[in-house]
Amino acid sequence: MKREIDVELEGAKGAIVYHTLNGHHLKTFLVTFDTRRRALSTHDGFKEVRFVGNNYAPPGLWDYIHKYFAEYRNRLCQDLGVTFEETSMLFTGADVDNIRVVCGGYRDVRFCACVTAGVETNAQRIGVDKASSVEVGEGRFESESIGTVNIILLTNANLSDGAMTRSLITITEAKTIAFQDLDIRSSYNPGLQATGTGTDGAIVVSGFGPKITFVGGHTKAGEIMARTVTQAVKKAIYRKTEENEKKKDPFS
Repeated sequence: MKREIDVELEGAKGAIVYHTLNGHHLKTFLVTFDTRRRALSTHDGFKEVRFVGNNYAPPGLWDYIHKYFAEYRNRLCQDLGVTFEETSMLFTGADVDNIRVVCGGYRDVRFCACVTAGVETNAQRIGVDKASSVEVGEGRFESESIGTVNIILLTNANLSDGAMTRSLITITEAKTIAFQDLDIRSSYNPGLQATGTGTDGAIVVSGFGPKITFVGGHTKAGEIMARTVTQAVKKAIYRKTEENEKKKDPFS
């Protein structure tokens, strides 16, 4: 079963796919492109893709995923009917039904930020809060808790490799602004302002439109990119907070 999500970008279709694995219910936000595009992911690095996604797995699968990540990733791609070679995927414990999409642009350039957020368990001030996980193999971590802000940024602009790399700085600054504006505190030291969670991820997907080589804050591209990301992160955090409050309230 699928639920369409409008990503407001020509040549791209978004949907949430509902599926199962080992008896567990999964949800994957999947963007399908009409032709291969260049992507940069905090998980995969640079890659030519036809699909990018954000996969939600329930807590009952987390131990399996941590131990057998490569196997899980391959089974996930098979289940979605995509190939790993053409796919870049992020992973989260935050329900992707709560995804928030914010788009903006100027002239012929469009940006679309697709964000899920969970900040209750491992929001941190990076470099100040002590790390709680250790990498024990490729894609495998020993970790105490999972909360994640995942950002998929789509654009019709033809971003240079340098601009795509710089996008990660712009995205991170924009996410941190959302944390500051909402006064998200560290889960470990509530007296500290959080800068993100320990498992945040991002994918940037370039297009075939106007050529852009820099997306810093002094550029219009950087301004719009940051604004869409900040708004989408805020909306995603608000949505997750509303969901948590409803779970607490027996009369909601």
